[in-house]
Amino acid sequence: MPEHDPATILLTHNKWANTQIMNACAAMSEDDFKRPVEMGMGSLYATMVHIGGAMRGWADLLAGRGFRARAEEASYERAALLAMLDEAADELTQLANAHAMDEIVTRERGGKEYSFTRGAVITHVTTHGMHHRAQCLNMLRQLGVATLPPISVVEWTLMGEGR
Repeated sequence: MPEHDPATILLTHNKWANTQIMNACAAMSEDDFKRPVEMGMGSLYATMVHIGGAMRGWADLLAGRGFRARAEEASYERAALLAMLDEAADELTQLANAHAMDEIVTRERGGKEYSFTRGAVITHVTTHGMHHRAQCLNMLRQLGVATLPPISVVEWTLMGEGR
C-alpha cells in the first residue's frame, strides 16, 4: 500500500530528495560544488550544509536538548555531508515517531520564546528543505547540469519510493 501518513511522507521524501541533490553533485568538481551562485545560500555546498544544519537544529528542539554547534561553522567532505544529512533525517523521523504531533515544544531565540506543535516543526523543516532544494535545481542548471534530479513528492511517489 502506498504511504499515506503525511508526516511519514514529508520525512521520508525529505531524506530521499536530499540524496537526489547530493547524487546529482557527485560527478561535479569540488570547485563547481562550492562555486558561488547568486541563489540560496550561495553555493550548492553551502545550501546543502544549511539544510542539514536546520534539520539538526529542529531535531535538537524536538529532543529537548541544547543546540549543537551550527553546521555552517564546520567543513564537510561530500561523504560526511551526506552522512550528516542522513543522520539528521533519521533523527527527525525517530523523534516524530516517539511523540504526538500535537505536543507543544518551546524554544528561545534572541531573548524571545516561541512555541510550536511537533507537527508544525516537522512540516516546517521539510518544506524548508524543499524550498532550498528547488534553489539547488536552479544552481545545477546554472552550472550546466543537463539532467536535473527528481525531487518532488509526486516524482518520489511515481518512482515507487513512496511505497
